[in-house]
Amino acid sequence: MKIEKEHIQLEDIDEIRIYDGNKKDFYKPTPQEFEIEDIPIQELINNVPVEIHTLIPYENGKDFIIQSLGSFTLNRYKRSLEHVKGRLLSKLSPLFFDILHDDLLEVYKNHAVKKIRFVYYAKNRLAKISNVKIVFDIDRIFVISHNIDTPTLEREISEDKTFDEDKSNMIENFSQTGSYYNMNGKYIWSQGVYNIINRSKEESDDYYNIVFDLVIPEDKHIVDKIFNITSKETSQCEETIRIMTADNVMKVVEVNIYSYFDESGIIIRQGLINDITPRKANENSKPVDFLLDGFKSSEKLALLIEPLNKKQYEFSKGFYYLTEEDYEEYKHSPKILDNIVENDSIKRINKIIDGEISKIDETFTYEVGSNPNKRKIVNLYIERFRYNNEVHSLGFITDITDEMEKQEQLIESNEQQVVLIQELHHRVKNNLQILSSFLNLEKRAYRNDSDLIIEHMQTRLSSLALLHEKTFKSKDFKNINLKECLIDNDLKTKMVAGQSTGIEFETDIDESLNLSIEVITPLILIIDEFTINAKHATPNNTVQNKRITKKIRRLDDDNIILTIEDIGVGIKDSMNVHHNIGCEIIKSLTGQLGGNISATEKKDGTEYKVVFPIEMEHTIH
Repeated sequence: MKIEKEHIQLEDIDEIRIYDGNKKDFYKPTPQEFEIEDIPIQELINNVPVEIHTLIPYENGKDFIIQSLGSFTLNRYKRSLEHVKGRLLSKLSPLFFDILHDDLLEVYKNHAVKKIRFVYYAKNRLAKISNVKIVFDIDRIFVISHNIDTPTLEREISEDKTFDEDKSNMIENFSQTGSYYNMNGKYIWSQGVYNIINRSKEESDDYYNIVFDLVIPEDKHIVDKIFNITSKETSQCEETIRIMTADNVMKVVEVNIYSYFDESGIIIRQGLINDITPRKANENSKPVDFLLDGFKSSEKLALLIEPLNKKQYEFSKGFYYLTEEDYEEYKHSPKILDNIVENDSIKRINKIIDGEISKIDETFTYEVGSNPNKRKIVNLYIERFRYNNEVHSLGFITDITDEMEKQEQLIESNEQQVVLIQELHHRVKNNLQILSSFLNLEKRAYRNDSDLIIEHMQTRLSSLALLHEKTFKSKDFKNINLKECLIDNDLKTKMVAGQSTGIEFETDIDESLNLSIEVITPLILIIDEFTINAKHATPNNTVQNKRITKKIRRLDDDNIILTIEDIGVGIKDSMNVHHNIGCEIIKSLTGQLGGNISATEKKDGTEYKVVFPIEMEHTIH
């Protein structure tokens, strides 16, 4: 079992991740030590839709006596209240005591509410999420938990099964990779395989090889070779074959198959399938292309998907603008490092390629075509991580030549301006971290709908790419005209999110409002989230006159009010964060602005008001 703890800055919540925990790790039967009366509202607690545990502080918070546990937990361990009441938490559940003691003590001492999210994994698959609040009242600690189970808990996972059923849909969409597991004639296919063969799952897919059955006649002999090799006691085979999908698309796939015999003599096969079909320039044929489109308007910033993989990689157009490599001719290899001037930077990049380090954040000089007269200053960020025993990587590359030249000029005139440029680069990086947090939230909420996640990310990326493009061109990060920015964003958003549903945008903005990038960034993301919510509230075209109206005015000398109204759309129960991850994001972004939000149900829709200060506390002047 492994336990990780991290503070999620965007949500201002501690997240505790527990991997492969067993019931015996969480519950250890122990004799009753204290005579404890039932809490007077126990019957009410048993019938509320959340789970509530009641703890009584013992020896000034050194330990806690259990007065009651929620019915979900009792049922999970097949125990009644009498089996747990009057026991010390440190003895009944030493693991939870170690994890939670500091938080329980803090709430007991300060009487402040504490929020924690528990995320449980089984065999690297998300099994359960518990959103927890710890509250002190009537001389007791109440641990209130809202549990969200996934199908992983509903099936038995064999302890000697070493292959994960499928990979993260997101990773597979990035790399156009799929996997399968075959034992005793039954197959388990990951979503990535269905992406490759261009169809959805069917009931009969468990009983035949849905990839090899599509192999063209000319390559059937390769399939025979694969089965001949992998029928041995322990073997591995890597081959390239051509398949014809059901919609008559020819694809070239690389298959890597490993087989072995279990103790009963049954052959077990594990397969990894990569789509390596050559593509024409500007051809959108993979789900990841929609994500890359969010960066296509930016010549300064590029998204790098699998930059450490020479075979399976995807870069947005900004990479080719920056390196001035030909999009159709470029083949990714370490030779690109020959154009970097600083040897120390090359050494650190090679370290992450070799797996010696997991992350780099490097600024260096790049010579286009090794020409010393054509230099650019570049910032490269790459993170290397493992998922389901495979190495993946994700990164960003930014051309900061203009900014660095501007910084050098400012150094000569005013040291304070140097601090401004450094802070602004930090904010760009923060924006990327915010997107990463959104991605983590939606991966949990929409785990089985990767296309929806990609669509949402494309909307946000388009907005940020537009905002970055404007600021790079104007070179003014403090006085961005809000009306111009939002009118342009409406056009982008309509292309991405509004066209398919017929939603119209009506924008009325005070023309005199010029705001800094740190205020506009969360504001434009809030508007995007309202648009995404409105779109999903009208999945078809049955609602007429669908329109999102937004108005932004000065409330006074220090504050601004955004009024946004979805006329004819009607977002229902929009502020219920347990069912609407978009509203959870909106609230977090509003908090980042230092503002507050309110909603009013109207006859033809819902009206929201967001009030926020013109300048944030950390605004740089």
